[in-house]
Amino acid sequence: MGRLKFPKRYLIVILTFISTCVCYVERVGFSIAYTVAADAVGVNQSSKGTILSTFYYGYACSQVPGGWAAQKLGGRRVLLLSFVLWSLTCALFPLDPNHVMPIVMARLLVGVAQGFIFPSIHTVLAQWVPPHERSRSVSLTTSGMYLGAAAGMLLLPSLVKYRGPQSVFLAEATLGAMWSLLWLKYASDPPRAEYPKATASGFGESLLPMRGSQKVKVENGGSSAKTSKIPWKRILISLPVWAIVVNNFTFHYALYVLMNWLPTYFELGLRLSLQDMGSSKMLPYLNMFIFSNIGGVVADHLITKRILSVTKTRKFLNTVGFVVASLALMALPMFRTSGGAVFCSSLALGFLALGRAGFAVNHMDVAPRYAGIVMGVSNTAGTLAGIIGVDLTGKLLEAAQTANSDLSGAESWRLVFFIPGMLCIISSFVFLLFSTGERIFD
Repeated sequence: MGRLKFPKRYLIVILTFISTCVCYVERVGFSIAYTVAADAVGVNQSSKGTILSTFYYGYACSQVPGGWAAQKLGGRRVLLLSFVLWSLTCALFPLDPNHVMPIVMARLLVGVAQGFIFPSIHTVLAQWVPPHERSRSVSLTTSGMYLGAAAGMLLLPSLVKYRGPQSVFLAEATLGAMWSLLWLKYASDPPRAEYPKATASGFGESLLPMRGSQKVKVENGGSSAKTSKIPWKRILISLPVWAIVVNNFTFHYALYVLMNWLPTYFELGLRLSLQDMGSSKMLPYLNMFIFSNIGGVVADHLITKRILSVTKTRKFLNTVGFVVASLALMALPMFRTSGGAVFCSSLALGFLALGRAGFAVNHMDVAPRYAGIVMGVSNTAGTLAGIIGVDLTGKLLEAAQTANSDLSGAESWRLVFFIPGMLCIISSFVFLLFSTGERIFD
């Protein structure tokens, strides 16, 4: 018997999964290391919020350029370059909360570098992954974010405790370098006969509905994504694209607020030590990892078995995920024990991840040839959510601390979690009204 051949596209998906995992180890790692270092020298909550949000300014600036670069230069190359840049920055970064400017410059540079990653990944996956594998492939890749955040929450507090905050950045740089070597060795562009696989492959193509005239163009051999003109105006005025944009904003507002401020909520809101919480502090992100992959498998099952159309599948999973997450977010400040807070934050983040099988895969439904571009546009909104949400939360907590003398009361945190909860409800209605699973850009 011959050896079973492992499809190359599976290896590409696994490597992109590892890449998102490493990126989120870095993001959670900075939040943990900087919080410890800043608290040691008495930095206030508002200033901490400003520093924590600096990353997102750089990240926002490079989303659309990242999509353009991936489209023109190839997602594989751009992804590698971005990893090398942020890894080098982490390796050379000196953490001293008393010297703000070096921290700001380093976080801006890391943000710019990581801003190229997700548009590049979507470009790579759009080339390699056929339509009937899209949901679970994207869900697996993006679930690496949550596994990385969970690993960071579990392991990095102990690293900070025994080796100091600076050790976190050396560990992150090492992980980035190791992934870069793996990508350099094993990644490649798809064979010319398969490019772009997701839009030209016969199998699965019938599962992706197209509007009228576009069927003829594909059947007659539509132009390559690398050479075709990018329809910027149509992308920017498209209501289905804006449905994705709005939901991306809300998802990342909730995610970044929790990712950056959940450690503070545990320590100052509930008077708990992250070190003493053990493995429970990683459960919200582990739940995201699990629910993200459940969403991907369920979506592909509903589509391939023709139980629901692509459009109805995206709307169903997006609505369920965001509505349940909204309820959990609003209830979070009511729970004043470790178990209750972990349960509520796990439920919120888990169902937000489930919702990604709706809006996050929709980039490749509506614009498979321009998935990196559309991802860049929508992720710019998601990044603005990080800037607004993380900084606003710092200001809200600073005001609450002034009014209540400390942050241990539920009232200090109620508005912090109510805002993303309401955004989830609004966004789910927008997606129900305006989204589609049909290809609208050839």
